[in-house]
Amino acid sequence: MRKFLRTTRFRVALTAFLASLIALSVVSAWLVLDAQNRLGNGAAQVARERAAAIVQVLNTGAAPADLRLHVRASIYEVTTRTGERVASCPGLRSGGIVPDGGILYRDSVQDLKPGDVDLASQESIGCASALGEDPEGNGLRLHVAAIPSGDSKYRVFGAAIVDESGQAALDSVRVTLLAGVPVIALLIGVIAWLAVRRSLRPVEAIRSEVAEIGAHDLSRRVPAPDSADEIAKLAETMNTMLARLDTAVTRQSRFTSDASHELRTPLASLRTQLEVLLAHPDRLDWRDACRNALLDVTRLQDLVGDLVLLGKLDNAAPERLTPVRLSEVVESCLSGRQGVRAVIEGDPTVLGDRGRLERLLRNLVDNAQRHTRTGVEVTASTMDGFGVLAVTDDGPGIPTGDRERVFDRFVRLDDGRARDDGGAGLGLAIVAEIGRAHGGTVEVADHDGGARLVVRLPSAEARS
Repeated sequence: MRKFLRTTRFRVALTAFLASLIALSVVSAWLVLDAQNRLGNGAAQVARERAAAIVQVLNTGAAPADLRLHVRASIYEVTTRTGERVASCPGLRSGGIVPDGGILYRDSVQDLKPGDVDLASQESIGCASALGEDPEGNGLRLHVAAIPSGDSKYRVFGAAIVDESGQAALDSVRVTLLAGVPVIALLIGVIAWLAVRRSLRPVEAIRSEVAEIGAHDLSRRVPAPDSADEIAKLAETMNTMLARLDTAVTRQSRFTSDASHELRTPLASLRTQLEVLLAHPDRLDWRDACRNALLDVTRLQDLVGDLVLLGKLDNAAPERLTPVRLSEVVESCLSGRQGVRAVIEGDPTVLGDRGRLERLLRNLVDNAQRHTRTGVEVTASTMDGFGVLAVTDDGPGIPTGDRERVFDRFVRLDDGRARDDGGAGLGLAIVAEIGRAHGGTVEVADHDGGARLVVRLPSAEARS
């Protein structure tokens, strides 16, 4: 039960019920009060007009006893300031509309009993039409207005019949609204509950599918509803996320497999050499064996260093970005190298990590030197707001179909360019990751008679 009360469906339904109950109650109360005021104001206005008409007649000098001759179709009564009755509407018996307690000048509502009105006498012609009939014999309800005469000698009471049929209809409407508003609010709440339940069905389908997807089955996708609402966007986002996870897990699995293979080869060679040296110490030169073992250890050390660097590049971008002149990076990397020519055009400056940029260029030059025939050319320039590093060799080149794949990890091409003398296939992958971490791009450009690898990095001026 507690779970149900905390569900979205229940909370939305409860909110819809309470909101509609409050809104309908406020509107209903306003309508009833407005109708009540209109109903009462109609009788009050007529009563005041009749009292004012009597006062005007008295102000002309007419005596109260003469009102029966001057006033027709009106309900009235005139008293002195002490409350003594001096005139009244014909057919209205004594004290019929004067308020109890002798209230002076305030509107009031008085009930006339059947015996307070005598419409059968001939004198009642003056107010018979105003009093109307009492078919049920229950009496009449009058709204009474009191006004003093101009000389303040008299108090004039004018009256008008309150519309009992309208009041009864209003009372019926009040009872109907009192019972109907909660029912309508409850119905709105139920409709809201059903609507939310129907709207959340795709979410439940997505949740069920995600719950069944395991770490080794990321190829599955959640069902996307045939709509353009937020739930469809959620399903699209979930599928995009699953696709990225699938790609990342596949790449990680392949990377782990390739890394274990690359680590296994030098370890196996190292172990074999040590086992042979221990088994036949008199047949092998221990210096040659140690020299070969050291080469394998160096290869392992380089491989582990590359793997650690790739792990860092995967997890975060460089923390410290400072203006770096590419000419200084080129000079530092090419110092002591033979067969490499540098060309600096202008003074290209980028915002980055100098150590990683030097590693990027070093890997490019190492790769080019392994495959060149005569020499390598390194160019640093500025183009369209980018600092550009280009490394060119005159080796066998890179086939067009392999120009994207060559930047993947542990990739070594099958052509003449793959005859590597110790590389593990991580050099260009590190180049690509460093370039990406600096907001740049790395690509194999078209070049006749060799390979040309181009790195584009946003210049420091463009980022500032």
